[in-house]
Amino acid sequence: MESSYTVGLDIGSSKIVLLIGEQLDNDIINIVGVGEAASKGVDKGSVSDLDSVVQSILEALASAEKMADCKVSSVNLSISGSHIESLNEAGTWAIEDREVTAYDVESVLHNARSIKIRDDQRLLHVIPQEYSIDSQGRIHNPVGLSGVKLKADVHLITCHNDLVKNLEKAVERCGLAIDQLTFSGLASSVAILSEDEKELGVCVVDMGSGTMDISVYIAGALRHSSVLDYAGNSVTNDIAIAFSAPPTSAEEVKVKYGCLKCDNITPNEIIELPSVGGRPARSLQRQMLVDVIEPRYSELLGMIKKALYKLDSTFATEGLKQHLAAGIVLTGGAAQIGGLVEVAEKVFDNTPVRIGKPQNIQGLASDVDTPSYSTVLGLLRYKKDEFTESQETVEENRLSVLINKLKSWIKKEY
Repeated sequence: MESSYTVGLDIGSSKIVLLIGEQLDNDIINIVGVGEAASKGVDKGSVSDLDSVVQSILEALASAEKMADCKVSSVNLSISGSHIESLNEAGTWAIEDREVTAYDVESVLHNARSIKIRDDQRLLHVIPQEYSIDSQGRIHNPVGLSGVKLKADVHLITCHNDLVKNLEKAVERCGLAIDQLTFSGLASSVAILSEDEKELGVCVVDMGSGTMDISVYIAGALRHSSVLDYAGNSVTNDIAIAFSAPPTSAEEVKVKYGCLKCDNITPNEIIELPSVGGRPARSLQRQMLVDVIEPRYSELLGMIKKALYKLDSTFATEGLKQHLAAGIVLTGGAAQIGGLVEVAEKVFDNTPVRIGKPQNIQGLASDVDTPSYSTVLGLLRYKKDEFTESQETVEENRLSVLINKLKSWIKKEY
């Protein structure tokens, strides 16, 4: 495969998407290959049937390779699921009244990430929020600045090691190497957010089929990441139960006719809904569909609001608008339903809400410029954290610095 191409693989609960693209000037992504397959053997971000997942990945891979006329050897893979956890930590490093070097930054980030995590967890991301030198804070890049003590505030994201290993195994069985693992909420944010929104304060919610990824940015930095394992599939299940319809038919009807506001539909509009067990299809007023869908979406949005209140008590007392001036951005496949913005603004106490679509794409852009492709497009854009090398690498670097200092000292002495 041509080295200029990057490949994103998003293994969701309803579909698996593989995109091939290249980064152009002006932060534009040129899409050259798109492959999709119905997701089988995946539930809420975890593998439940390895062989089925492998088959679905191979199907998406073959379509994308044929379209791009190239052979894929490695991918950037997204990770989601309620096993995702996050915390904010700080580290310090003595710089002894001299200029900060890249090695100092590497060292202070290493100290910040050196907390003990549970044995079943794996550190997925170490994302710098800001740096401080002595009493000066809000520093984005400390290299070249002088002082005595360097401090780094970081956002750490962890995932369950065994659950991720199963996803990795599925990808590797397809003959693919994994270049990087990325939290899907982080990938979506990269695809749809502006720097201004991050600075003002914004919450991104990627509403998928099996999970909802929550990412909160305040003062330009990622402050919170989490996943709720309750999402669009619960709406589909409600339709299937309410109207005795097969789940596949319920999903089709939801996508084709679903909306959350009565004023979006024609009065007394009738729709056809297939039934189970060979029974004839039934006709029902579209209004009845809205009556089933709207309460469940309000509940999902309420769960997000509750999660934000739990995150910071001031969100509840002072109001979300106070801290998230850029509001709530909803993206993902389940965010494509009509009337969602109006219902969400009501649930979030008139905090501004918008639907997030991927930005700055070309090539096969018309195939992927919808909220359901935010994560996989973000995988093409997101570069893994610069300072997440292994502890062994950091120790090797420190050893080489000490040896160089010793050599320098010996030269001076003799």
